[in-house]
Amino acid sequence: MGESLLTVKNLSAWYGAFVPLHSDRKMVLSDFSFELAEHEVAGLIGLNGAGKTTFLKVLSGLLPTFRSDGVCFCGSSVDFRSQDFKRCRYTVFAEDNSFSYFTFREYLAYVCAAYGKETPDVSELVQGFHFEAYMDALLKELSTGNRKKAFLITAFALKPGLLLLDEPVNGLDFQSTEYLYRQISGYKEYGTVLFSSHILESITLTSDRVFVLEGGKVRQTFERGQINAAAIREALHDENDR
Repeated sequence: MGESLLTVKNLSAWYGAFVPLHSDRKMVLSDFSFELAEHEVAGLIGLNGAGKTTFLKVLSGLLPTFRSDGVCFCGSSVDFRSQDFKRCRYTVFAEDNSFSYFTFREYLAYVCAAYGKETPDVSELVQGFHFEAYMDALLKELSTGNRKKAFLITAFALKPGLLLLDEPVNGLDFQSTEYLYRQISGYKEYGTVLFSSHILESITLTSDRVFVLEGGKVRQTFERGQINAAAIREALHDENDR
């Protein structure tokens, strides 16, 4: 495991204009503390409503209604919505209908320009995700699975220091899922992956650490060597019985 990449202390997040002052029940995340290391793959798992997607939205600068006791990235305080941090991370959401009138080629070129990078050769990724026939189709014309592939190809081609994936397996066919697992596992060469999933296989096959979320907090952490489907399933069952 590498040095610390991202540290979040006592993060609380909510939806709506007003801060919930009197009840944590309105908080989606409450006193959420979390640390990521450089060059690791970390998995988030939890029941519906545990806060997985909300946490990724906060990290992506899409949810401004939060507070924390401190956020550090590469050892320095950071604002999730700052341009410097944005250029260090890229997010693939479970569902994303943005840039509908871009083709994949246009979208890839746009994103690379926004990140100040040359458009890379993505032929290997395109073949791996079986996306050859859709390079010049509008994103709005693609199926859910193929639209997901377009964003995943962009993510792995861009190689940000922090790659955030929200339910990345959803909508993918078997072959693309297997290829995705290999890409996630191999990404440690370039940076860190944080991904959420409700599919135990994706967590156990790729993660160096697994964070079990319950009620907007990290309730249990599994380190490498402890990660197995039975242990995680038991933790989730314990959570469901509370």
